[in-house]
Amino acid sequence: MTQDTRLEQLTQWVNSLPNWEHAVLEPASADASFRHYFRARGTDGTAICMDAPPDKEDIRPFVEVTHLLSATGVHAPQLLAQNLLDGFLLLEDLGNTSYLSQLTPATVKDLYADALHALLQLQQADCDHLPVYNERILRREMELMPEWFLKTHLGFSDEQIPHELIQQTFEDLIESAIGQPVAFVHRDYHSRNLMVTTANNPGIIDYQDAVLGPATYDLVSLLRDCYIVWPQAQVEWWVDCYRKEAIAAGVLPPVDQQTYQQWFDLMGLQRHLKVLGIFARLNHRDGKPGYLDDLPLVLSYVLEVGSRYPETSELIEWMRRAGIPERIGTVHIPA
Repeated sequence: MTQDTRLEQLTQWVNSLPNWEHAVLEPASADASFRHYFRARGTDGTAICMDAPPDKEDIRPFVEVTHLLSATGVHAPQLLAQNLLDGFLLLEDLGNTSYLSQLTPATVKDLYADALHALLQLQQADCDHLPVYNERILRREMELMPEWFLKTHLGFSDEQIPHELIQQTFEDLIESAIGQPVAFVHRDYHSRNLMVTTANNPGIIDYQDAVLGPATYDLVSLLRDCYIVWPQAQVEWWVDCYRKEAIAAGVLPPVDQQTYQQWFDLMGLQRHLKVLGIFARLNHRDGKPGYLDDLPLVLSYVLEVGSRYPETSELIEWMRRAGIPERIGTVHIPA
């Protein structure tokens, strides 16, 4: 079914709903999946329409996780109407002002205070029915890096890639991840999925892939964001403040600062190695080259953080010898 046909079908459904009979739809955004979003403008205001083709995307997890999040008190969009058979949802409009568009050194303190408070609420969500972020998934994600980043994007041959070293590094990162306490994991808790709202900031979107997994995963997604960078000292201060609040809230057992920082750092390396592969795949398989602009920052995190730990330092040395920083470019991470 063509996108034009889907849009016509979506418009007909929206127009069949009470108070939306004369609504006009306009593009709102697309994301890295097969979902598309439209803003419906009706007589009583606006709403967001999600179009998730049933043969490509299952919207039931989004609906289920929305209910979970609403129960914690965070600002997930209210479900206004749903058509599970055709893959359509009508959602509260959280606006189009993302954290990424508003974050500056002057605004970051207040915006991140809200985001960290919301994360603490998220991590107390009921996770009984969520999939588990297990060893198999963690490994499969990281394997995107040698396949899509090294081979497809950079053109390395199989013989040039140190597969044994890479696999050992992956196993060490998995061991650290599964050794952490577990909590609700959004999986993409970062500046593009947090919306600035006037009430109960932030609005949270794109959480349909939520899992039960390592307690530092969402924190590192936020503080070592693939789209914006903060000084290392500031990041470590946020991490320790969050550790203390999470222990006080019962989200974490008592854990010392050094252990928690290491969990955070190694979790970030798992995530960023995976993202190198994902961004390359989005370009080469899905025709979305814009993500290549964010590869230098992601690679900078891998090189900077990975050089500090014996579990990853040998892989970082190989990356430097292979000239990957020069081929991709890197971003300076302030101390």
